[in-house]
Amino acid sequence: MLISTDEKTGIQAKTRIRPDIPGRPGRDARRESEYKRHGTVSIIAAMNVATGEIIASRIRRNDSVTFMSFLLVLDQSMAPGMRIHLIMDNGSSHTSKVTRAWITAHPRFSVTYTPKHASWLNMTEQWSGVLTRKLLRRGDFTSREHPEAQITEFTIRHNQTAHPCKWSYDADADHARYLERHPRQQNLAQAA
Repeated sequence: MLISTDEKTGIQAKTRIRPDIPGRPGRDARRESEYKRHGTVSIIAAMNVATGEIIASRIRRNDSVTFMSFLLVLDQSMAPGMRIHLIMDNGSSHTSKVTRAWITAHPRFSVTYTPKHASWLNMTEQWSGVLTRKLLRRGDFTSREHPEAQITEFTIRHNQTAHPCKWSYDADADHARYLERHPRQQNLAQAA
């Protein structure tokens, strides 16, 4: 089973001081920039790449102990005997000595670390982006518990319509788009 995992830390629970001003013909909606802070929330999430389903949990700290606790949850929620292949970044909680020792002691787990600056390879990062755009960016949260409840509801709705990830990359098409945007580079490539 291929599992992509990552943390999303520092989710701000904040309330706008004044209400939004709705848009009208010829004028965009306006949003007040001042807000009252209620603290932050952090979550850890794992996506089953084959189904697209997410397991997400609020975390108090982003450290090795918390990460190993989450790995234990994954271990217990997957069918016994099934191999679990983790895709994750090189965060300190993922690469610490105690985490590596835990993974070594649990041979059903294997790990692939994404390269630096390649978060787009981690499907949980993609889900976090959707979570940010659809819920968090314009969210108005009155307490730390409020975004936690909203994230739980968002995750449940996501899992009801989850589908397998079909990630693909066409290097030739991407390079052609780059050359269209940078004609000088195309001239240099032709001259070589």
